[in-house]
Amino acid sequence: MRLGERQKEAAQAPELDAALRAGPFHSALRAAIAARRLPLHRVRHHLAHHGVNIGVTSLSYWQQGARRPQRPESMRAVRALEEILELPEESLIRLLGPVPGTTVPKRPAARSYRSLIEASGAVERLLAELESPLDGGLHTVGHHERVRIGAHRQFLGRDSQHIVRAHRDGVDRYMAIHHGDPGCSPADVAVCAMENCRTGRVCWDEGTGVLVAELLFDAPLRAGDTHLFHYGFEDGTAGSASEYVRGFGFAGGQYALQVRFADDALPVRCHRFTQQSAASPRGGRHELALSGPHRSVHMVEPQVRAGLVGIEWDWE
Repeated sequence: MRLGERQKEAAQAPELDAALRAGPFHSALRAAIAARRLPLHRVRHHLAHHGVNIGVTSLSYWQQGARRPQRPESMRAVRALEEILELPEESLIRLLGPVPGTTVPKRPAARSYRSLIEASGAVERLLAELESPLDGGLHTVGHHERVRIGAHRQFLGRDSQHIVRAHRDGVDRYMAIHHGDPGCSPADVAVCAMENCRTGRVCWDEGTGVLVAELLFDAPLRAGDTHLFHYGFEDGTAGSASEYVRGFGFAGGQYALQVRFADDALPVRCHRFTQQSAASPRGGRHELALSGPHRSVHMVEPQVRAGLVGIEWDWE
């Protein structure tokens, strides 16, 4: 970036921060678009990739204050804009406030990976407490997870067989992240180090149900070394579960997920799905057949991409 561009960006940052704090919506949107130096046709292009179709004219009206997002599709676009423009989640939505005669759509019932983990900063804060960088120095080669759902439809636990490759010298641990369902008690979640690792420090955030556990290896890895280890979490502290979602910050190797249900708590249907981000609509959906004898469904991703992937199910 050239000096003039850096100076311009630095000058825009205070204006954007002030607009996000005090509003109004159109001023904050205009400042955010200016700060990212995106022409409106590029903003529209990014929105289309998020599955939202909003015209350049509408975007122009929004940032001028001539019109206000109200329809459900428009509110989805605003949430996507928060991600596209690299803004804190809810920073634009909250500036809209309630509109007389209209209802602002709430989040879907499905848990949002981004809203409940990233927006709260829980993972970043817990990793900082454990003195671990966001990039732990490991890439996933293969990851097989087994999730168990109990007789009361609750998330009982999961176990993971994980193969990683170090991309720098000296890596001797893996930070395992567990995100309980709403209402869970992370203080009561048990961490199980089963093979080729042992449990180190564990910390959690009660408000978001996030727990981070340090899994220690017997010896440091050198760049290029692989390591296979087995670990799990025992939960069962929350209410009814309706999905399991796994987020990937980077592309990686194979990922397999199996969800097994109790005999007397079988769902009526199950689907595999993917998302580019939490603000994006769910896509890649296809129905999964429930195995009768084993009461389970599974999916396999031969090579994962950055984003979200998971299995959701309906109880009735």
